[in-house]
Amino acid sequence: MSSMIKRIPSGFSLIDKNWGGIYKGGSYMVIGSRKSGRTLLGLQCSLEAAKASEVCLYFTLMRPKDLMIQAASLNFDIQSYMNQNLIIVVRVAPPNDIYDMYNPDDYLVEYFHDIITVVDQYKPTRIIFDELTPFVGFKNLDFLRDTFLRTLENIEERDITSLFIISEPATQKAQNIVEGMSQFVTGTILLKKESGGKGDRFQSGQVIITPNVGHTEGEFVSEYRIEPNKGVTTEFSLDRTKTQTFDETPRLIKSRNFNAHTKIEMPLEPYAFSNVYNYNDFLLILNNQIALYKSTGQTFNLISFKLEPSAQMRGLLNMSQLQNAIRLAASKKDKICVVENKIVVLLVRGNMKSVVDLMTNVQSNLPNKDLNYINAVLEFISIFNQEIDERFENAESLMGTVLSVESSLQNYQPLNKYIGE
Repeated sequence: MSSMIKRIPSGFSLIDKNWGGIYKGGSYMVIGSRKSGRTLLGLQCSLEAAKASEVCLYFTLMRPKDLMIQAASLNFDIQSYMNQNLIIVVRVAPPNDIYDMYNPDDYLVEYFHDIITVVDQYKPTRIIFDELTPFVGFKNLDFLRDTFLRTLENIEERDITSLFIISEPATQKAQNIVEGMSQFVTGTILLKKESGGKGDRFQSGQVIITPNVGHTEGEFVSEYRIEPNKGVTTEFSLDRTKTQTFDETPRLIKSRNFNAHTKIEMPLEPYAFSNVYNYNDFLLILNNQIALYKSTGQTFNLISFKLEPSAQMRGLLNMSQLQNAIRLAASKKDKICVVENKIVVLLVRGNMKSVVDLMTNVQSNLPNKDLNYINAVLEFISIFNQEIDERFENAESLMGTVLSVESSLQNYQPLNKYIGE
C-alpha cells in the first residue's frame, strides 16, 4: 500500500458521513441476510468507483441480467460502464460438487487463488466479491483463515480496495467462519434486516459499521432503509401522516349533492420516497426497460392519465392531488413522470390485470372516499394505455406516441368506464 493513504467514497451515506469514506487499499466485509441490501451496497460501491473513472472488478454469482436489474433500481446503468471497461463483471460458478469430496479444502483454496489471477489480468482499483459464502465452507478453519489473509495481503499490496459480501451466520460453525475472517479486514458492515409486515413499503433494519484498523471515529449504529434510486441509505425522513383539506365549490355541490362541509383528507407520505422522475431521467429508465423487452421479451405498459382543467376550476381535483393518488396507487417498482396535464406511469410488469389494478388503486387513493365525490371526479380523469411492441425502438418514440395522443373517445377514455369494463 502507498505511504499516503487517503479515504475514498464508499457509496454508503453512513460510512461516508461518519468515517469520511473507506481507506484506499483497505478491505471491508459486508455481513447480512438475504434481501438485507448487501448486493445493493456492493453496487453502490462499484458505482462510486466508476464515477471516478476507476476500474472495478465485480465478482458475482448472479446472472448478468439480474445484476443489471438490481443496478437499475439505483438508476445505475451498469451496462454503460461495462461498455467502457470501468466495471468488469465476472460471473463465478458456485462450488456445488466440491463439498461431496473427501477434502474440499484443497479445491476451495483454488477459488481464492483465482481471485488474484483475475486481479492481475484486469488491474482494478476496487474489487467487489458478491458473495463469498459458498467458498468458505472449509473443514479446517485455520486453513481458511490463512488462505483469506494471504488473499487480502496480495490484494492490499496492489493498493486495491476490496469489499467482500458474506451471509449472516445461521449456525455456530458459520459464526466461527465469519468471526475468523472478519478479524483481518479493515472494517465490517453488519446489516440486520427487520422482519417487516406485509404492508411495509420499504425494507429496513439496523446497520452497524465497526472498524478493526484505523477509522478512529469508532463504531456507528443506525437505522437503514432500502429505497428506490438510493439503495441502502440512513438518510430518510420519519414516516408521518398529514391532512390536506379543501371545500367543494357551491356549483359542484348543487349539481352533485355533495356535502359542502365535507373536507378532503389525503395522507401525505414524505416525498423522499417518491418514485416520480423528471422527463430526462424517465427517458433513461424507459430506454433500459425497452432494452430489457428486446432482450428478454418482458412486456410493460405506459399508462397516461389526463386531468381536465375544469376539474381544478371547480375545486374538485388538481394535478398535485392526482399525482399523489397515482404515486400511492403504483408499486414502488413502477415509475412516474408528469408532463403538463398528463401523468405517465411505467408499469414494469405489464398485463391487463396490472393495468386494471392500477386504475382501481388510483380510485381508492383519491382525496376523499365519499361515493358522490368519486363519481364526480372520475368524469374529469381519462386514461390512455400503450403496451410495448416492436414498433418502438427507443424511449423518445414511445413517449412521443403517448404524449401526442389526442383526447378522443378512440384513444382516451374516462377512468370510471375503464374500471367498469
